[in-house]
Amino acid sequence: MFFAVATIFAVCAAIWLYHGLLCTVVASLLLAALYALVFHSRLCYIAAMTSKRDLRALFAYLNILWKTRQFSRRNWTVPDIFHDVVQRHPNKPCFLFRDEVWTFQEVEDFSLRMTAVLRAQGIKKGSIVGMLMHNCPQLPALWLGNARVGAVTPLINTNQRGNALLHSINVAKCDVLIFSDEFQSAIQDISKELSPSLKLFKFTHRPLNTSSPKASADDGFTDLTYLLESTPPAPWTLANGDGFGGKLLYIYTSGTTGLPKAAVISNSRFVFMTTGIHYFGLNSSDVIYCPLPLYHTAGGVISVGQAFVSGCTVALKQKFSASQYFPDCIKYNATAAHYIGEMCRYVLATPRSPADTAHRVRIIYGNGLRPQIWRDFLQRFNIEDVIEFYGATEGNANIANSDGTPGAIGFVSRIIPGVYPIAIIKVNQETGEPIRDSRGLCQLAEPNEPGVFVGKISTTNPSREFLGYVDKVASDKKVVRNVFQQGDSAFISGDILLADEFGYLFFKDRTGDTFRWRGENVSTSEVEAAISRVANHRDAVVYGVLVPNTEGRAGMCGIVDTDNSLDLDKLAKDLSRELPAYARPIFIRVMNSVDLTGTFKMKKVDLQKEGFDPNQAKKDKLYYLDAKVGRYLPLGLEEYENINNGKIRL
Repeated sequence: MFFAVATIFAVCAAIWLYHGLLCTVVASLLLAALYALVFHSRLCYIAAMTSKRDLRALFAYLNILWKTRQFSRRNWTVPDIFHDVVQRHPNKPCFLFRDEVWTFQEVEDFSLRMTAVLRAQGIKKGSIVGMLMHNCPQLPALWLGNARVGAVTPLINTNQRGNALLHSINVAKCDVLIFSDEFQSAIQDISKELSPSLKLFKFTHRPLNTSSPKASADDGFTDLTYLLESTPPAPWTLANGDGFGGKLLYIYTSGTTGLPKAAVISNSRFVFMTTGIHYFGLNSSDVIYCPLPLYHTAGGVISVGQAFVSGCTVALKQKFSASQYFPDCIKYNATAAHYIGEMCRYVLATPRSPADTAHRVRIIYGNGLRPQIWRDFLQRFNIEDVIEFYGATEGNANIANSDGTPGAIGFVSRIIPGVYPIAIIKVNQETGEPIRDSRGLCQLAEPNEPGVFVGKISTTNPSREFLGYVDKVASDKKVVRNVFQQGDSAFISGDILLADEFGYLFFKDRTGDTFRWRGENVSTSEVEAAISRVANHRDAVVYGVLVPNTEGRAGMCGIVDTDNSLDLDKLAKDLSRELPAYARPIFIRVMNSVDLTGTFKMKKVDLQKEGFDPNQAKKDKLYYLDAKVGRYLPLGLEEYENINNGKIRL
């Protein structure tokens, strides 16, 4: 190779002497191309195959940077950005909900009423105004009015009760809590433990433009709805916040492990995430169907942001229904639809109907569409395109699948890898700790080698900042230092990803969910997908459990069987074809239901603690895999003792 390079330089030098500059440049380019084809033919092939993808993504990324730069120069917050959208089309529908149509002007007017009410109540810049409300157009309009005052809005998970709800209010240090009337009993249950200084406002959903305000019965709570209906909108002004980089929302993690943590969403992060999806396939004329909870990033930022930043119409649903997903898309004339987690699997499991293809949805976007059902979903429902994206609420890096490659959650360019500062680094898959070289720096994972996704932190770039959680100690745990050079830092996701030869990224599992059995790493997400596929799309949650005197963790699967139709013999037979021996669950727990987060992630911590002990299984039935006969056999107290003392070998 050294000889080839030296020869090229010698030839170019000779041409320079005898034929001048122009001929030298042409010859250099031709010789460089020849050199690349001879010595780097595979890289040239990869470049040719991925150039269209990379250029499309680069164009989108430049649009995102241009948009954020414009807002940053003006130092606008989201209420200011929304006002600019309203000015362009005040009478266009902004939100559709049930049979209500909210125009952009009506949403802004409602938010200005909220601004006037808050100012009258002494709420000011820096106040923390929590909201516990079901999906409705008023929810984003209320926090928009709150942001105009300069206050921050924690969006509290509506499934929380008792200590979890109390924790969410306290960890955000709320000065005010606004709650829908359907949550009154939940608030009353914890009222004695709430801070005496916390102001409580009750909201009652009434149709838009109620003409005769009427206060509700005196129950000790301030009637926010009456105040909104009887207070004129405040005159529009620029927001009194901390500008484009200031805090906007607190959004809580899903709580699959431990109590939820409040992640900080700034105005810049809100815009970056929103435009990041928009420029990959949406346009301002789209009507977007969103059945996701607005207290989470997916619905409350990504979809609401399509209206607030890009001027799309967004159809809201109070609660996801698999059977109504596409009928709702028909009702609202949607052209795009949002999904998350296991949602697509639930929709795919519904009986076939004319609604499957009678809609106008051309594109769906979200995260969690399993590779195993990707093509089936698109084919059955006649969907042209998918934007599968990946990113953590608290993180500083989002990626997206820009060309619809089945199963991919994004990509790293093999041609220009440094343009977007993300990487996959080598880690211990059980502990999540980076594997470092002799200099103490992290190591990049090779193609097809699992590693953890990281996003490089830059304090001078709003899109690269890491704001983390309200809790600084929890934030520090998500930062890895001395990544690629001494002194730098990056957000570490905790998710195991794999990049193939072409740079496509595929989700494998979370660190801690991967476990070792018989000397092999087992990915819980891969096993869950296989079980769900062969068991008619049932809910299945996989985890590793400790077995006395046995190395590693044995795989265990909780699987939902509401009608006693699960055939365990067939399941064992099918899994023997689908999975290698080490990945097949040793234990099965048949359940009536599995706990889900609000974003359709399955909770497994309690199941993992209970293990395969029949005393802990409540009314659930347990089984163990008899390797000799290849069948799942009932696991009672006797079998449990025999497994623990080694009489039954797994």
